[in-house]
Amino acid sequence: MVLSHREERVPVDLDIGVWGMAADGHAFSQHARTHNISASGALLCMLEHELKIGDTIGVQVGHKKTRCKVVWARNTRSIQKIQVGVQLLSKQECPWIAFLPKQNKQEPAAAPGLRRWARHKIAFPITLHDERTPLRVTATDISGSGCYVEMLSPFPIGTGLGAELWIGAERVTTRALVRTCDPRVGMGIEFVGLNDEKQRRFQEYLGAIDPFNCSIEHQNLRSRRAPN
Repeated sequence: MVLSHREERVPVDLDIGVWGMAADGHAFSQHARTHNISASGALLCMLEHELKIGDTIGVQVGHKKTRCKVVWARNTRSIQKIQVGVQLLSKQECPWIAFLPKQNKQEPAAAPGLRRWARHKIAFPITLHDERTPLRVTATDISGSGCYVEMLSPFPIGTGLGAELWIGAERVTTRALVRTCDPRVGMGIEFVGLNDEKQRRFQEYLGAIDPFNCSIEHQNLRSRRAPN
């Protein structure tokens, strides 16, 4: 298994939701179980669809969603059905952190400096425009510089889009670029048309409407504006 052997793996049976694209190219969504978990991954069982190593799938524990990479898979041909080992993608929050021992409740560290603004795990409506027709979507992971949108047919990496969003009562339009694409799961989008001031104002607005992260976010914004 690719998950680090230095990490403590905790045997735990959790009901989870799993979705994505199966090895046969068809979308799937089902309930499954965990067999064991760690701070950076998990062993999932009871899957009914073959998965490809290296593919990205969505995993939900309670109300928390995350994206994982399949690092191995095998058909047990037993009551456990298909088992897969998954690893959290970089910068993804650990959705089963509450079930880990206290000393292990630490998410894998993201590389510093890669993301300017903290992401908010809230549902935020956005309208995307391509060459055909407006597409109304809901971002599930968003900041002043970009977002992640869950959808079955994401646009390819490098696709240019128009994006329309609201900062309170103010309508804001921007150019956007697809940076990541996970088939049958979703895509990551960067807002490339927002200047620094618009990004800051949007980030402050997200912090104000996020019931979980607003106090931390306001502290981060104050530190950004503080003189060196």
